[in-house]
Amino acid sequence: MSVLLLIVLIVVLAALGAPLFALIAAIAYLALRAAEVESTVLAVEFFRLAEMPVLIAIPLFTMAGYLLSESKAPQRLVRLTEALLGWMHGGLAIVSVLACAVFTAFTGASGVTIVAIGALLYPALKHARYPERFSLGLITTSGSLGLLFAPSVPLILYGIVAQQLGTDPPVSIDDLFLAGILPGLLMLGALSIYGMTQAPPKQHDLPWNPREALSALWDARWELPLPVFVLGGVYGGFFAASEAAAVTALYVLVVTVLVRREIALAALPRLLREATMLVGAILLILGVSLGLTYVLIDAGVPEQLFQWISTHIDNKWTFLLLLNLFLLVLGMLLDVFSAIVIMVPILVPVALSYGIHPVHLGIVFLANMQIGYFTPPVGMNLFIASYRFNTPVTTLTRASVPFFLILMACVLLITYWPSLSLALID
Repeated sequence: MSVLLLIVLIVVLAALGAPLFALIAAIAYLALRAAEVESTVLAVEFFRLAEMPVLIAIPLFTMAGYLLSESKAPQRLVRLTEALLGWMHGGLAIVSVLACAVFTAFTGASGVTIVAIGALLYPALKHARYPERFSLGLITTSGSLGLLFAPSVPLILYGIVAQQLGTDPPVSIDDLFLAGILPGLLMLGALSIYGMTQAPPKQHDLPWNPREALSALWDARWELPLPVFVLGGVYGGFFAASEAAAVTALYVLVVTVLVRREIALAALPRLLREATMLVGAILLILGVSLGLTYVLIDAGVPEQLFQWISTHIDNKWTFLLLLNLFLLVLGMLLDVFSAIVIMVPILVPVALSYGIHPVHLGIVFLANMQIGYFTPPVGMNLFIASYRFNTPVTTLTRASVPFFLILMACVLLITYWPSLSLALID
């Protein structure tokens, strides 16, 4: 089956409104038939996926994120960061950036962050007399930050997909957790500095209040151990990534339901159903995509793609620049989960041919996805923020431009300075 025919088939099925997993499964099945390969390969790929020990981390971290978003953890997180940093000039902007990043890291969904955290921060920014356009842009763009920090589900998903390709050097979830730290901090730092330059006169800064800081720390005492479970547990050698996910999910469940009692037992089935629907969608897409990956690799598509690219692109630096442009467009059109399972099996072999470390590629991939969420004209976060704040998309687009330029500069630095991603794992 020619590549052109596959593209036409994708367009027709998509126009008919077919679900993404059905679309991929149909293409994989037809491609297997055309290659005279048994269609049981799809079932085999699903079974291989189910055997992966790290796979359990996705539903567990997702469940923990849903429970946290339903509780009053967002309010406590905002209060804590505001008490510790609000006294600085531009402190509230820094609070907004950090709170959004931390919450997105645990929920894995930038839209949830805009709805849950943005509802708290936008009125606070307006009250502190930050420019309205800056406030809207900050919330819209900061909602996508956090994908590079553990325990981000997209980070785990990239690792799972890349591991199936048997790369050399190999990709581990632990390495990805470490690799995302410095690039993520770079992005947070850049937006924080910009926020300080846009802050109103210093008389509007909050005074330092030790009593409020201690009170906020005490109020967030049950949330503060979470990073210890994820990072300290994994890198201290106490837990594997999947075990850290289990401990985190159990801890969040006990705290939100039994200790703080912010989530009623009667509400648990609904929350678990919502989390399961998201996880089910991810796993369905992942399973059928692995089947399609088998077809693509068997047909030599990555090698053919590399041969075509290598005739037009002389070095990896030009390839990385074009890759960034491609990923920005991809981030506008697809959610991060679909983008990972569809494109990573194709891009990783090509990137390896140019001598690009697969862990570095993963950080570049997700950094671009973060920006793609709010890249006009169809970035998803623009529409979520438009609905949440009852503001025209055009207004949010203009408000996001400075943030886009700043984060794009960070992405280029991450792309062309591999050591920023690899320093902690070498």
